[in-house]
Parts: sequence; C-alpha cells; structure tokens
Amino acid sequence: MASEPVTPKAPTLGDVARLAGVSLATASKALNGKAEVAQRTRGRVFAAAEKVGFTPNAVAQSLIAGRTGTVGLITGDLEGRFSIPILMGAEDAFGAGSASIFLCDARGDAIREQHHIRALLSRRIDGLIVVGETTNPRAPLPNDLPVPVVYAYAPSSDPADISVASDNVGGGRLAAEHLIECGRRRIAYISGEISYSAARDRVAGASQALADAGLELLGGEAMYGAWSEHWGRGGARAVLARYPDVDGFLCGSDQIARGVIDALREEGRDIPADISVMGHDNWEPLATQSRPPLSTIDMNLKELGRVAAQLLFRAIDGDAAPGVHEVPCRLVTRESTALTE
Repeated sequence: MASEPVTPKAPTLGDVARLAGVSLATASKALNGKAEVAQRTRGRVFAAAEKVGFTPNAVAQSLIAGRTGTVGLITGDLEGRFSIPILMGAEDAFGAGSASIFLCDARGDAIREQHHIRALLSRRIDGLIVVGETTNPRAPLPNDLPVPVVYAYAPSSDPADISVASDNVGGGRLAAEHLIECGRRRIAYISGEISYSAARDRVAGASQALADAGLELLGGEAMYGAWSEHWGRGGARAVLARYPDVDGFLCGSDQIARGVIDALREEGRDIPADISVMGHDNWEPLATQSRPPLSTIDMNLKELGRVAAQLLFRAIDGDAAPGVHEVPCRLVTRESTALTE
C-alpha cells in the first residue's frame, strides 16, 4: 500500500523571525511597514520571508486587526504635478504590500469629492489622505467620518485636524540666503497671486533673511501677479526699467522664473554673471530645460507624502497628532545662480 504524500508545512511568521534573528513582534512590524523598525532589520526580515516563502495572510490580518489594509487618497490636483510625488511618498511609507491606496481625482469639485468619499468608505478603507488643489487652507470634511483623515499640501482650516504642509516661510528664507551667499545685494521679488498663502509666506521668509543681512527687497516689497511665464517677463521688464542695477531675482514659482530669464536674455543680461535668478517648486521638466537651468526650492513632496502616511498610521492606531506639521524645503542649485568673488 503506497504511502500518502506528505503535505509540506506552510512557513510561519515564527520561521521568518528565527531566520532573521528577531522577535515575532519585530518581524510582524517589519512586514507591516511600521516606522519604528530599523531599515537594516527590515531588510533582513524581508529577505528571510522570501527565503522561507512566507506570505502574510492578508485576510487573517485584517480580521485580527479589524482593518482592510487599504487607504484612500483624494486629490484636486488635475495635472498630478503635486499629487503624484505625494502618492509616491505615501506608498514608500506604507511599505511594499502592507497597504493599498485607492487614488481618486476630485477635479476641484466638492460634489465629486463627496461622491469619492462615499465610494471609498463603502470599500471599508482604514483612513483617508486628502491632497489639496492649492496650498491655501481648505474647509475640513465632515467630522463624523468613521475613519481618520490627514490633509496634505493644503492644510485643513480646523486646527483640530491633522495636516501636513511645506514650510513655505523656510523655503523663502532658503532662496534669499542663497542669493545673498552668491554676493547679490539688490534683489527683487516677483511672486504669484497674493491670495495664495504660499506666495505671501515665501515672500515673508525671504524678507526675514534679507533683513538679517541688513538688506531689503528692491522697492521695499514684492511684486504680486499671476503664476505664469507671461507675468514673469512683464515683472522683470518693470524691475529693469526702474532698477537697472538689479543683481538678483527671487521668484514665487519656476514658471515665473522662466519668464524672468526670457526677459533678461532679451535685454542682453548675462545669467548668472550679471543677475542671478531663483525659482520655487523644482518642477524638473521646466527647471532643467531653462536656459540656463534654474536654481530653485524643492518642496519635498515625497517626504510630505511619507509624513502624511505616517501620521495616518498613527491616527489609525489611536495616536492622532492634530495640528499642522510642516515639512522643510530644500535648496536645488543649478546654473542660474553662481557665487561671485
């Protein structure tokens, strides 16, 4: 009589923990993307899981935790220029395979946004990230939602909510400090629409940095207009007509800076030998193709998304951290600025 085949035993989390040399709790946290596990340890756990062929049972995990392992992300950013990096950062924080994200585009429409919220809740999401259309504070969602909400890029107008935003004041300061370091002393600021809090905050940061160096903006204030190359060209021509010895331009966005560069080139000004130009946003398709390539401020949107995801994880675990959490910007230098002797 032939013996029946022996069914191999399915690998367990304990097998993974023993091979990786960690506790069961650490192995579980690593596989579920928890932030408190060191990167080296996380890598060792994932390598052990792959070696023994361990695959977490998502259904069992969700039943035990009362969760589905899914979150929603609603954006009003039609182009994806801001929302896609935020999504990528959130995915990095959630960890490979530990959570899935449903992405919905509200197209700046409140009714469409409510429709997406109802659809996501019907899928029993564990939490929700809302990415704003602009940097201005936005009205909060109804406070009776059954899941935690984190607002990213555009903070909620309710300080009791959890929000993540770029530090625009700090970004403005970084830009001005760089031009001062480049030896510039007669610096103009051409910004976007004054109704945008980001525009005013960036100017405030730049003005603080100039004041610390004993300087002020040409004309004593920034020029506000549209977020466009057309406005950048017009603003630069106006500054040149009134202050022909200007030696630096701070711009509220890369689009404005691109227009400034065009106007300066048309006037025969050498960039950066005569005048340095500084943008904001680090929109790479535009900044890297400028002539010369544009120095700018990066809003660190992937990091913003990562922080938003971590805060959502905390809220899901019952450890909410209300208030606006600001993510520092970073300086990106290219050929439109240069140090002078």
